[in-house]
Order: sequence, then C-alpha cells, then structure tokens
Amino acid sequence: MGILQDLLKDIPVPKMAKVKVKFDDQKIDQLEPVLTEKLQQEHIRTQIKPGMEIAVAVGSRGLDRLVELTAVTVKFLKDLGAKPFIVPSMGSHGGATAEGQREVLAHLGVTEESAGCEIRSSMEVVKIGELPNGLPVYVDKYASEADGIVVINRVKPHTAFRGPVESGIMKMISIGLGKQRGAEACHQLGFKYMAENVPAMAKMIMEKKPFLFGVATVENAFDKVTVVDVLSPEEIIEREADLQAKAKELLPKLFFEQLEVLVIDQIGKNISGDGMDPNITGRYPTPYAHGGPDVNKMVVLGLTPQTEGNANGVGTADFTTQRLVDRMDLEVTYANGLTSTVVAPTKIATTLPNDREAIQAAVKTSNILDFAKVKMVRIKNTLELSEIEVSEALLDYVKQHPNMEVVSELYDLPFDENGNLF
Repeated sequence: MGILQDLLKDIPVPKMAKVKVKFDDQKIDQLEPVLTEKLQQEHIRTQIKPGMEIAVAVGSRGLDRLVELTAVTVKFLKDLGAKPFIVPSMGSHGGATAEGQREVLAHLGVTEESAGCEIRSSMEVVKIGELPNGLPVYVDKYASEADGIVVINRVKPHTAFRGPVESGIMKMISIGLGKQRGAEACHQLGFKYMAENVPAMAKMIMEKKPFLFGVATVENAFDKVTVVDVLSPEEIIEREADLQAKAKELLPKLFFEQLEVLVIDQIGKNISGDGMDPNITGRYPTPYAHGGPDVNKMVVLGLTPQTEGNANGVGTADFTTQRLVDRMDLEVTYANGLTSTVVAPTKIATTLPNDREAIQAAVKTSNILDFAKVKMVRIKNTLELSEIEVSEALLDYVKQHPNMEVVSELYDLPFDENGNLF
C-alpha cells in the first residue's frame, strides 16, 4: 500500500441521499409577438430608414431561441425597407477565422437561410479610439461601415468579474464586435478592470457609430427565455444593470451557505467557459468575483465528451482523478488560459488514482473533527441541478428548505472494483 492509500484508508465516504431541487420555470411561450411589440416601439421604429444597411451582431453563446430572435429582428428591419446583414460577433471564437465564425453561427442554427439575410464574416477591425487608460477600441470592419448597428445577446452574470453590467449587450458591443483584437485588448489589463472597461468601450462605440438598439434576453434556471427587451443606447446605459440583477435572481443555485466537500462528476466547455459555472460552485478563476456557497474542498471527477480534452477549470478544484488527467488535452487547455490571461484554472489539481480516493482526500482535508458528519454535496455538472445528492449531515437542513425535497433513503455511493463511480 502506498503512502497516500495509507493516509486515506480509514477516511469514511458518507452515505448519500437523492434530493430534488425546485427553481422558477416561468418562460415566454410565444416569443415572436412579444419581441415584435418591443421592436415596434415608436423610439425604436423611427430610427430605421429605408435603404439603410444595418449590421446585426450575433454571437457564439448558445442562447435560447437565437434563431428566432435573429429572424424576427431581421424581418422587422426588412419590413421597414432596411438592408440588414449579420456580423458574427464573438471575440476570438471559431478559431479566430472568418470561416470559423461563420461555422459557429451555422452550428447554432443561424444561417443566411434561417435569418433571411446575408452573413458578412471577417476578422478585420477598425480602431475607432482609445480609452483614457490607453486601451484601444475596435469595431468589426463591416459593422463600422454600416448605416446602423444592432446587437442581440442574453444578459447574465459573468464568471470572472463583478460589476453593474457583466455579460450582455455592452459586452457584446465592446468584445463581440471587436473580434479577436477587441477581445485581446479587453482581456489585456485583466478582469480587475473589466467592470469599468466594458461599459467605457461600449459607450465610445455607441457614441462614435450609428448604434440603433440592442435585443436583450434574460433566461430562467432552465436556460429558457423569460424576459425579452429592445433597448436604445440610452436605455442600455440605464437598464442593463436591472436586467443583470434579474438574471442573477433566476440563476440555478445550490441552496447551501457552506459545504465541506463539493463533488462534481464532470466539467467541460459545453457546460461553462470555465468548465463549471463559478456562480454555482462559489469557486472563481479570479479574485474579482464572488457569490455562491463557501466550499472547503472541491473534487472534479471527469470531463464531458463534448469538451474534447479542454479541462479549463480543473485548477479551481482541489482534487481530481487520474482518469480526468489522462483525457486532458494540455495544448487546448493551456491555449484557453493564454487567450483569457487567467491561468490558475488550467493548472492540474492534486490528482488521485480513482474517484473514491479523490473524495476521501477531500473529506480528510475538509477541516472538520468528525469525518462522519461531513457536509457533502455531489452534482453531475453545474447545468443539471434539479437533482443532486447530499450527505447525511445535510438532511435536516434540506428537509426544512422550501426549494428542496429528499426523494430517497440513504445509500452508499456505488464504486466499482477500481474505486470509480458508475
């Protein structure tokens, strides 16, 4: 028996019970009439003149009903005699190539056919100015030549910084429309100043370019559109922060203030840019964001198939498994850190031979006197939180919580002969 096995052999893995978790699931069923009514507001409609060439910025995030949002917006512009075209607005995504960005949109279902207009994809940008701190501000070449600019995006909390405005319309204007150059410039000074730089860049672009309006959505805990709004530049400045607050309220969450151990079965880029959503784990890639439970030790057991070896986020965990490390594509993972400048999440967490020992290591180091009373939660990933597992020590708390319900007896976690969960 090795030294590690010797240290861990008497550490108990707690019995667990299944728990159902309830979240607000209100959503908009008929999106087209709601969006059309917002587009038809007098102060929005009168901005559009016949013959105007209008760039519609569409990004790479998997927004709920993106195809419909895009098609309805394009139709509205065409009905008023304008000539809309789509500009992929996604920073450096799609391998930072024009063709790659067109493919990302097609993958999300946005094509020239589905949108009803042409897509003009280029990585060329025009520098339109500099912030007082010297940061250059860039705009996509096609958008900069248009008679008007419209952006479509969802508003939600960011994972690496906090501010009144995080991910949403202003970020789409500053980083999305700025392509690779804009994304790099904005990340260059790090997330510490992102909360100031994003709105400052967006305001400069809205002042210097014919920015018409933004189509903003807020999604519920199940990633379904629950709010849609159309905002003029003044309204973006006034109201994006309110939409951001609403989005935070609706986020799915773990309803625990403090946990000794959090076990996550899988992380991946298809779950979150950070592998797992820090807003849910309470573990952030930078010191400039906060919120969520206080977790003493976090364990990540595996990667999703869709992440293709990108293990960005494993470094925010304390422990991981040999099977995760064996599936990791170091080059792809490290490239993620070099682009975002945030490299702590691409480090490899303390690695143990199997799931059981990784969990035992977390229990052993969780700074409690009685290991049998460990407060432990296990989740599949940070997107699927409607059913979780909790340890015996949390049952009384769960039973009294209005959003949670215990739905099984206590049981031992099922490890196979190799010590892995199946």
